[in-house]
Amino acid sequence: MKATVLFVLVFAFTFTAFGQAPAPQADDLAAYIKANYTKREVQIPMRDGVKLFTSIYEPKDKSQKYPIMMSRTPYSVAPYGPDKYKTSLGPDYQFARAGYIFVYQDVRGRWMSEGTFVDVRPELAQYGKVKIDESTDTYDTIDWLIKNVDNNNGRVGTYGISYPGFYTSAGSINSHPALKACSPQAPVSDWYHGDDMHHNGALFLAQNYGFYRFFQPFTTPSNSMSYLRPWKGRETQDGYDFYLKLGGLKEVADSFETGLGVRQPYWDDMQDHPNYDQYWKDRNVLTHLNKVGCATMTVGGWYDNEDLYGALNTYRHIEKQNPGIFNILVVGPWFHGGWARSDGEWLGTAYFGSATSEYYRVNMELPFFDHFLKDKGDISLLKEVNVFDTGSNSWKTFDNFDPSNVKETELYFTNNGGLSFSPSAAAGYDEYVSDPMKPVPYTQKITLNYPRDYMTEDQRFASTRPDVLVYETEPLTEDVTVAGDIKPSLYISSSGTDSDFIVKLIDVFPDDYAFPKGKTPPANSAFSVFEPGGYQMLLRGEPMPARFRSGFEKGVPLVPNKATYLAFTMPGITHTFKKGHRIMVQVQSTWFPLVARSPQQFVENNFKATSADFRKATQRVYFGGKTGSAIILPIVK
Repeated sequence: MKATVLFVLVFAFTFTAFGQAPAPQADDLAAYIKANYTKREVQIPMRDGVKLFTSIYEPKDKSQKYPIMMSRTPYSVAPYGPDKYKTSLGPDYQFARAGYIFVYQDVRGRWMSEGTFVDVRPELAQYGKVKIDESTDTYDTIDWLIKNVDNNNGRVGTYGISYPGFYTSAGSINSHPALKACSPQAPVSDWYHGDDMHHNGALFLAQNYGFYRFFQPFTTPSNSMSYLRPWKGRETQDGYDFYLKLGGLKEVADSFETGLGVRQPYWDDMQDHPNYDQYWKDRNVLTHLNKVGCATMTVGGWYDNEDLYGALNTYRHIEKQNPGIFNILVVGPWFHGGWARSDGEWLGTAYFGSATSEYYRVNMELPFFDHFLKDKGDISLLKEVNVFDTGSNSWKTFDNFDPSNVKETELYFTNNGGLSFSPSAAAGYDEYVSDPMKPVPYTQKITLNYPRDYMTEDQRFASTRPDVLVYETEPLTEDVTVAGDIKPSLYISSSGTDSDFIVKLIDVFPDDYAFPKGKTPPANSAFSVFEPGGYQMLLRGEPMPARFRSGFEKGVPLVPNKATYLAFTMPGITHTFKKGHRIMVQVQSTWFPLVARSPQQFVENNFKATSADFRKATQRVYFGGKTGSAIILPIVK
């Protein structure tokens, strides 16, 4: 039971990041589970002989047959012991009473399972390149369960959030015939382009450093304690100052050894693969999502900084690579996993008008699994693409994520900080000095970790900085609904040979805006003083390293002070900019410590850069004429 001790230490972090919300009347639910379920723990053999630890919760009522709901996780299936029960079963509080067999499995090489753990293990068994991967482990587990668990009806559903979402989508590859429904939720998909680790090759520093400080690899519980050692680094809640003084990425990597007494292997792997090479291609599960035979409902949150990319692109790739299956997408106004552990009415200072998470759980999640596993759920509300409009505060449906009634429309940068749907005749540029030693913060909060609600945070604190360019429209004369990917189309230059350019899309509320009567942001997620009039609500922000403007497989230096085209795609939104609001775009070169700082001089491998490599740079963004910058919005006609 050494794993149980370690679980307490690690899960203090991972439960916050990936756990489920306390169910309504949680004490009653826990009592119900103990009264109505039996639990057993088994070791299920895989095709290579490795055994995976699995907990099985079976209804005591044997008068009917039940489908199996399974979740595979690297975060432990605790509590361990046949007499120790989970206090909730399934994706949400409804499932225990709905009647299912519930199965939880420690993935290969984690906690009580045998074998060797590999971060985002490449899915290569289908090509004959390896014998086992996560799809084969899922297949073998389902095969064993169907044959060895009494009273099952021959149908299996899988689900998981974040890393368990990766195991869900990977497990649907070459689906076992009994796998009838799966729901990858905020699934990890591509750790280079848009999930967790990197966005467009730029490292997301704060969240991953905090995560990998805890998520150390081990093979068996007996030797796990030697890997998680007490932190001996600097203790402070000021993340901005902590990461500033930590230094460049080489110094960040070395700090694991200084603080924990052990290298972080995955972090060192990232250092060795700064570009999109075969290492990353093998770990991009999206291109391997083939022969998916089960009904799939992918779920994500518009304000999920970690895996919105994974949700949108898992849906798209399954749709493209597996024609004809039932494949749908649900995206709500949620942070990472917020549909499972919040009511979804507020996120920080953003108000969405109703308990959107509860609506999803009752009207989408349980009906989806009931329908495909029991032939009883009403899925009439589930369309191809089900998305929440975060401006009109309403659910909308589309025929696909690139709706046919949408027109890509340029919103041009103009002089005097303007944005216009008409190109500017006057050509020019705006400029700022980017200093990596005084980077633009991504949040006003003093925090070592990153707050979920920074994704909707008021951007007035950033718009006043001299190293942030601000462009905005006049007040809109009619509603403008945007649905789909956002595409900055910039002309930039730098006095340096490399820089990041961060683009933020913002909804500026009128000066006389007020929250509905009786509604104020929750005290635990909002700032103590907040004035909604003039609120600059962040909708999307994304970094783009200029070094990758021609492709991610090789970095190319900038020619100093030469105007250069820089175009990229930001994860989509569905948002109505209301009449009287303004559309704003901010451009900057640092977003710290969310995004690791670029040295602003070309270094072959930024992961080897130290603080001595940082340089100030004068950045220009051009408007008007042949080198006019714009942001392309998919506007609903």
